[in-house]
Formats: sequence, C-alpha cells, structure tokens
Amino acid sequence: MAGALAVHARGLAKRYGSVTAVEHVDLDVEPGRVMGLLGGNGAGKTTTLAMLLGLLLPSEGRIEVLGTDMLRHRYRILSHINFSSPYVDLPHRLTVYQNLRVYAGLYGVRRRDARIRELARDLDLDDLLERPYGRLSAGQRTRASLAKALINSPRLLLLDEPTASLDPDTADRLRGYLKAYQQTQGAAVILASHNMIEVERLCDDVVMLQAGRVYDRGTPSGLIEKYGRITLEEVFLDMARGRTLP
Repeated sequence: MAGALAVHARGLAKRYGSVTAVEHVDLDVEPGRVMGLLGGNGAGKTTTLAMLLGLLLPSEGRIEVLGTDMLRHRYRILSHINFSSPYVDLPHRLTVYQNLRVYAGLYGVRRRDARIRELARDLDLDDLLERPYGRLSAGQRTRASLAKALINSPRLLLLDEPTASLDPDTADRLRGYLKAYQQTQGAAVILASHNMIEVERLCDDVVMLQAGRVYDRGTPSGLIEKYGRITLEEVFLDMARGRTLP
C-alpha cells in the first residue's frame, strides 16, 4: 500500500434497473489531500461514497483503495478506512462510550479507552459519553458519529455532510480539527458537502457531479477563476441552474 493512491477509480457506474445513479466517474485522490464531491440532491455523491467503501457493488468500473482492489480484497484494508454520515445512525440504546468501544473493537484499535478519551476531549464529548446515543441532539450525534469515523485513525476518511446540524462556531472548530488531522496524519479525505465555504476551506481538489456524471473538476480557486465568479457557491449555482461559461 505504500506509495499508492488513496483512491483510484475508473469508469465507476451504479444503475438500478433503468435508473442511473452514477455513470462513468473517474477519481484519483492522493494521500494527504482532500477532495470535495459537489452536486445537488440526487447527483450521485452518497452513492459514490458507498461504492468506495464497498457498501455498494458498482454496476461497472474498478476501484482501488490504498493500492488494493476493493471488489476482490475489500477486507484487507477495512481497518484503514472509515466514514461519517448524518444519514447513518449509531445504535440508539448504547451510550456514546459503548458505541465507540464497540467500533474500536471492530477496527482492532489498541489502547481503546485512551483513544476514546482523546476523541472525547477533541470533539467536546466528555459530558456525553454516558448518555444514550438516541437521546442526543442532532448536533451532538454529528460529533459522536465523527468520533466513530476517527476511532481507528483512518488513512482514508469519507465524510458525507460532516458539519450537518452544527452551530457555526462548533462547525468552524470542527473544520479546523479535520484539517489538522488530515495534515498531521497524511490522511486522504473525500468530502461530500453542500456547504461551499466548507469546501473552499478544506478541499485541495473538487469534482462536480450532475445527474451522476462528472460536470467539471479542478481546484476551488481554479474553478472560481474558470467560471469568472467570486465564490465556489456561485460556481455551484451555475452548474445547478444550467448556466454556461461566461
């Protein structure tokens, strides 16, 4: 796995009968870089993340994660990847601590309690560890789910709307934490988000999806310049509303 791309996907497609969710998507993500997946609802972002995780089998295409063929040898690298999504809950009856303890065991984390205490401190979860996950607010669940995603110090972190339901101050601090984690660990991150400020701040590269296909790609600043806009949100709106280049 040393020296390999974090993600190398070619011709990625997912179809459900006559419905195409993703069609012919190519992705390359280098270690230590953050790639943003942008697109409106139904553009194929979550489906793409699910295929990269091995949760969905692609209808076509091939995927290598950390130099390993995901379709043939997924279990070789599961301990090196993780994800967070507001659409995937943790068990409601377990406390935050119990949930993190279970996932630490599944990922083979050493010194599990020390890792849980570290994440609880970093993500402001100390006072929530003994509370059942089902009794948390939406923002608290977001932070607990992110702790789960970081429990194994993943080399590839997949994030679907990682700051959903967070107040602006907490969201800003969390973005700083994620950026520091990515830089200090040399981890690759794929971020699906509708928050363009978040994407501009965190992402080195951006892939814009529309109706399951790649609409455009580039750096945030490069896309802003290409479309003659001031912010990435304006570029996103150009795509969403079918505007052509000026």
